[in-house]
Amino acid sequence: MDPKDTCKKSAQEWRQQLSDIAYKVTRQAATEPAFSGAYWDHWQAGVYQCVCCGTPLFESTAKFDAACGWPSFDRPVASETIEEKTDHSHQMTRVEVRCQKCAAHLGHVFTDGPTQTGQRYCINSAALQFDPNKPE
Repeated sequence: MDPKDTCKKSAQEWRQQLSDIAYKVTRQAATEPAFSGAYWDHWQAGVYQCVCCGTPLFESTAKFDAACGWPSFDRPVASETIEEKTDHSHQMTRVEVRCQKCAAHLGHVFTDGPTQTGQRYCINSAALQFDPNKPE
């Protein structure tokens, strides 16, 4: 069975499961306002998961302050947990980041990160849930 099959839900089912902002971000590719999300200035140890399906996406050890107003990470937990695709919206070309399991829009990845990876995964807090009990 395709892992994405376990996440196939109607818009109504997603709306019932998610907050309004989480639905708009993950299912409609919206962006939350900068400095408004729960995790842009969150530094507790643990794992950030997809708010839609619970897939572990980013470890807190990969998080850094990019001063952009959204949680920023230099790498995912594993490359197979995310999907990257070219995004031509808003009259620019960027690389969109989605959850590989449920196709939730997470944010975008840029090549201006300050660590050895050179990556800055700029992720909407509304697309994440945090688990302090997951080992890193």
